[in-house]
Formats: sequence, C-alpha cells, structure tokens
Amino acid sequence: MKKIIGCLAVLCFLSLSVHAQNNLQSINQNLRYSRYSRISLKVIPIKTAERTFTLQMVVEKIEEDPDFDNYLFSYTIVNSFQKTIADEQVIALDRDLLKADTDRHFYFEETVEIPADQEEAYVIFRALDSRQQDEYVYHADLISPFVPEQPGFGAYYGNDIPFDQNFLNVEESLLFKSEQGVNLYRYYYPREFPLPLPPMETNTPDIPRETEVVDEGSFLVNVPVPFEKSGYYYIQADTSSTTGLMIKTASQTFPRVSTWEEMIQMVTYISTRKEHETLLAAENKKTALDEYWIRMTRDEETAKTLIKEYFRQVEFANILFTDFKEGWATDRGMVYIIMGPPQEVYFDKDKETWVYQSQDSNSKITFTFARIKNILTPNYYTLNRSRAYQPIWFKNITAWRNGRMVF
Repeated sequence: MKKIIGCLAVLCFLSLSVHAQNNLQSINQNLRYSRYSRISLKVIPIKTAERTFTLQMVVEKIEEDPDFDNYLFSYTIVNSFQKTIADEQVIALDRDLLKADTDRHFYFEETVEIPADQEEAYVIFRALDSRQQDEYVYHADLISPFVPEQPGFGAYYGNDIPFDQNFLNVEESLLFKSEQGVNLYRYYYPREFPLPLPPMETNTPDIPRETEVVDEGSFLVNVPVPFEKSGYYYIQADTSSTTGLMIKTASQTFPRVSTWEEMIQMVTYISTRKEHETLLAAENKKTALDEYWIRMTRDEETAKTLIKEYFRQVEFANILFTDFKEGWATDRGMVYIIMGPPQEVYFDKDKETWVYQSQDSNSKITFTFARIKNILTPNYYTLNRSRAYQPIWFKNITAWRNGRMVF
C-alpha cells in the first residue's frame, strides 16, 4: 500500500521528509558517480497511454546482500527542475510494493498519469541509506523538450528484470515486451566515433554527414533476441516515428579493457602526441605499454598501481557514461577519468554541472555539460569547453604521470 510521507507522519521517514524540501535542480546527485556506492538507481519509463506511464524503478545491489530495511525508498513526480518538492508529493515505496527481489536487484513498478495541462513531467527516484544518511537519487524525463516520446515497449533480462545497464555485451540476449503489437524493428549502426577533444580545445570537430545503418528487419516480442555485433542498435515499434530504444553493444569483456590495442587508445588522455604515436606504431604493444608506464613513473611498483587505478577509472566511466559511444570516449567519461568523481553533481533541464574542490585552495572548479537533443538517447551531454580549463587539466595529467591520484 502506498504511503504519502507527511512532515511528521512517521518518525522513521523524518529524514526523508527533510530531504524532500529541495527542488530537483538543487539536489546533489554525486553518489550516482561515486566509486563507493552501495546501490545504483535507475528509472525506465514506459508509455502506456497518451498521458500514462509505467515507471520501472530498478535498484542494482552493489554491496553484498543488502538489507532492504536499511534503505528508505521513494519517488516523486515534478513539473520542473525549479519547483519546490512538497512533502505530500513524496510517495514511499515499502517492501510490499516490491515487484521483485533478486540476487542483483530490488524492483518497483508504479503507474502514473500526468494531468493534461502539465507541459513537462520528471520522476525522481530516491533511496536514503539510514546508516550513513547517504541519499541516492536518479531522475528521468517523462515529458520534456529532450524526449520526443517515451517508447511503449521495454527490454528485459531473462528473469524479467528491466534492462538497466547502459550497454549489452555481444552475444547476450534481451527479451522485449509490448502491449501495442507483436513485432518490433531493429536497425544496426556499426559506426565508430572519434575521441573527445581536451576541455580547453574550443575548435569544433568535423562531424560526418552520413552514418551507415543496416536494416535487420522485424522480430517477435516475448522471444529472446540475441545481439551479435559491436556497435549500437535502435529498436522501434513504429518506423515512421523517431521514438525508439537504443541498445549499445560492446565486447564480452566490457566494461573492462580486453586488448593491448584498446589500452593504447585509452592512455591518450595522459600521453603526449609523440608518446601516443610511438605506442600506436609499436609492433609489440604489450612491451611498448610496459615501457611507457615505467618510463613515465620511473618506478615499477608505482607503475603497477597507476595502471590499476587508471583502468579502474576507465571501467567506471564505461559503466556510467556509455551511450552510443563507449563511456571512456565521451566528454563526461574523459573528465571523470582525469579529474575523478565530482564532489557535487547538479542537473537542470538542459545541462549537468560537476563541481570539484581544489586540492590546494578553497576554490572550486566547475565543468558544465550541455544537454543535446538526440533521438538515440535522452542523456547525451557535451562539455562546454574553455581555455580556462588548461591549468587544472595539465595539473591533473601531471599528477597522473607522476604516479599520484588527486582524488
């Protein structure tokens, strides 16, 4: 049974009610990017009628065998990022509302109807860890200028838990469900993308005018569908519309690095142009990489630690920021690898802002990512580049090259 959380309704929800005095714009969502999070939240909206949505609220269990009772779960529907969230808008998600509890997930499913006169709608999914008072937050658009229309079908793992990752490993399968027909359509895009430019590079890169696409025809819903090639797929119920669901596919080892060639590509962020060209031209990639790390750090043990931490950052970037590009190759992934997890993360309708505390002063460094309309994903962000980033960027790269992490 749903419970509306009042200001003093139940003592155990008091902390959650206090948190509800924010607006979406002011909520610090930094835990969604932390390397030490205990859980990870996601909301997947399915449009079931003109103003009605099924909210698939999925909690990935990161800590081993988490206790449901350690968390206070809730959701809220708001019509803007600026409007204050009132207590009566916060709906508690109790244990009896769980649709599933598996080894890897808690899963809630709720249906909401948006009033006809409401122009925008956003869902906020929260979990308050009652042990440390850590608050995990995830929001998603229901109706907004950045989402033409939510799809009316969903993708699922074999155990009927909604597909909540940003990527799928090749040769794995998904199950699709739809109440609007028995067929869906699949298009495959094999395209590779260039690496992002540094934050201080203000020149606009060339954008290819054409993208290769392969029409793979229709497939049946409620039947496992294998994805056998790396790239990305776009799934649609109606090929005459722009609405669909993107499935990014990557190697079987992804989000980890699988080849020496991949490692060479990924060290470009901390390498000089000459170093990177030398690595690319080397016949024995492994030997060249070993020599690169040891020469850079001047100590074998330091090199081993640095390799481990650098590629752990790459792995996190892949998990968090993969869209149609692998996460490490996106703007947010690049900044995350070099700068580390941001101390503060704020969202607005058209941007995402990361704030870092300077290591040697009370000043703060802010990176702003503009949200760009893209039919493939509602979460496509590009960095607002500036030459002002050059000092801090080079400082962090120097720290990496000296075998130190600044976070």
